[in-house]
Amino acid sequence: MLKVSRLSKSYGLPQGTLSVLREVNLQVAAGESVALTGESGSGKSTLLHLIAGLDEPDSGEIVLDGKAMSGASEGDRAQMRREKLGLVFQQFNLIPSLKVGDNLSFQARIAGKLDFAWLSELAGRLGLADMLDRYPEQLSGGQQQRVAIGRALAVKPSLVLADEPTGNLDEATADEVVRLARELVARSGCALLMVTHSTRLASLLDRRVHLTAGQLT
Repeated sequence: MLKVSRLSKSYGLPQGTLSVLREVNLQVAAGESVALTGESGSGKSTLLHLIAGLDEPDSGEIVLDGKAMSGASEGDRAQMRREKLGLVFQQFNLIPSLKVGDNLSFQARIAGKLDFAWLSELAGRLGLADMLDRYPEQLSGGQQQRVAIGRALAVKPSLVLADEPTGNLDEATADEVVRLARELVARSGCALLMVTHSTRLASLLDRRVHLTAGQLT
């Protein structure tokens, strides 16, 4: 579902060039969940931004579901993000003026891919079926993150990118959220790449890769 080949990225600084990623190679299969670990500043978020088409690499290739993200126009990258990517962050980024049900369906509506049966299944599996008429402020942190995961999956993406999605949650809630995300990823057939500092949470996913000195191990 995702293939990253010989990806490199550097930034120019007053004191010289900072090489962040050096010929990174990564593949994630459909239905597979992969944890991306590494020290702070190792380039994990940079890699996610490149995969999401929010920045461009110096060299290398990113192919998502058979389509090249790297080298595509800004408009094409934006369309791929809407239709093929689900994004989950540490900050839940829910729309406070919308009810839970509308937050869940938001991206799918924009992408023209709203499937009410799938949305209903997501709400049930995430324990949100009785909360669809509530507003985000009426939910706990764990419940809000479930909404964020459901919103990302409602569009039936090819890939979900999650950047420290449980950073604001206690351990028990974080474990529960990650297990749910893994189950739903496998159920939907998309792929999951999750940045985490936690070896405990990384162990809940199918595989772990570690970023150090700009390369994956």
